[in-house]
Formats: sequence, C-alpha cells, structure tokens
Amino acid sequence: MTLITALLLGIIEGVTEFLPISSTGHLILASHLLSLSQTDFLKSFEIIIQFGAILSVIALYWKSFFNIELLKRLLVAFVPTGIIGLALYSFIKTYLLGSEAVVLWALGVGGALIIAFELLHKEPKDETEPSTEHISFKHSFLIGVFQALSIIPGTSRSAATIIGGLLLGLKRKTIVEFSFLLAVPTMLAATGLDLFKNASSFSTDQFGALAVGFVTSFVVALISIKFLLHYVRNHSFIAFGVYRIALAILFWLIVF
Repeated sequence: MTLITALLLGIIEGVTEFLPISSTGHLILASHLLSLSQTDFLKSFEIIIQFGAILSVIALYWKSFFNIELLKRLLVAFVPTGIIGLALYSFIKTYLLGSEAVVLWALGVGGALIIAFELLHKEPKDETEPSTEHISFKHSFLIGVFQALSIIPGTSRSAATIIGGLLLGLKRKTIVEFSFLLAVPTMLAATGLDLFKNASSFSTDQFGALAVGFVTSFVVALISIKFLLHYVRNHSFIAFGVYRIALAILFWLIVF
C-alpha cells in the first residue's frame, strides 16, 4: 500500500465514520476500486484507522469523559458489543471483512430500512432535550445491542445506534452525541485487539501507511462530526438511505 493510497483511504474513513453510511463498507469498496488485495494487513488497516477518526470525538468531547454518570452508561452500552465482537472476531475478519457482496446487501437493505423508519417515525415534539448522561441504563444496554449489528460490514455503526436510540424514544441530537461517544470504547477495543494479534507481522512501511491513514482520518472526522450535528437539527436521514441504495446498485453493476 502506498502512502497516497493510505491518505485516500484515511479521507474516506474520516468522512464516513460518523455518517449512517458505513465507513467499513466504503473502505472495502474503495479497496476494490483501487485493486488492493484483501490481505490481513488491509483488513487490519481498515479497523485501525477507524480509531483515528474516533480520536476526533475525544478532541471535541474530552470533558464528557470526566463525567462519571456518562461513563457508566457508555460502559453498559459497550458490554453487548464487546462480548459479541470478541466472540465473533475471527469469523468477522475471515468471512465478512473484504466481502463486497456482504457490504452491498447491507448497504441496500440498511438504506431501505432507514427510509422506511424515517417515513414512519414520529419524534416527540416537546422541547426538552435530555443530556447523554441521563439516558437510562436499560436504554444504554439496548443501544449497545443495536450497535452489535454493525459487525456486519456495510451496516454502519452510527446508523445502528442512532436508529436504535430513536426507536427507544430518545431525541435525535441526544442519540447522535451518545453514538459519537460510544464509538470511543468500541473502536479502542477493536483496534487494541487487532494490534495485539497482528502488529508483530507489520513491516516498517506498513506502519508508515497506518500512520498516514490514522492521522488523515482524525483530521477529516473533525469536520464530519460538526457537519452531522448541524445536519440533524433540520433534516432526517432519508438522503443517506437513498445514497446507500444508489451506491449499492452502482457497485453491484460494477462488481458483478
């Protein structure tokens, strides 16, 4: 992998990580267009640079991580994702990561579900906007269960958690911010596990590519977070659902 390729993938990761369109799915499809072989390093690269994007959350919300009540809720939400992710790590990396067919089906079906949900969902009209630290522990755990669906590439971690939170009756801005914060322990665990298992096999050049992708995704994700927070104030996610379906159809024609 060249440094230019790592830079491009870092940009894609930074743009897509927090939008409900699946960063992992986009990285897999981009790798196909760039004719990159689905090696163990590329699969690790796709996991690890996501943590670069996640660090942007710490940069923007660092004060939140000193809130004990919020940390308790993030821990509860992380538990189901952590258990499922650890149990299925080998299966995910062997059979799901790198599969264009899995990504395209997940993008298309997920896009249709997002559109249907937004058309049917009626959000409460009251003006109160509970903060993330006031989400109940029950809702926190269930959000973590929804997040576990994102182990399927193309599903989108942010889409799963945000739609799940809205189904539970949370306000849009609250669940979007909680989704951002929940990404930190989730991707820290995923990155740490992958580095523990595979770092010893990386070459010096591969570490260089990782560094470029990591830093790029961090910088670009700062912009992506601010865009989504502004967007959700006045828009639904229907446009993202349409985009997912269109992308799935386009790539299905290209790949198959």
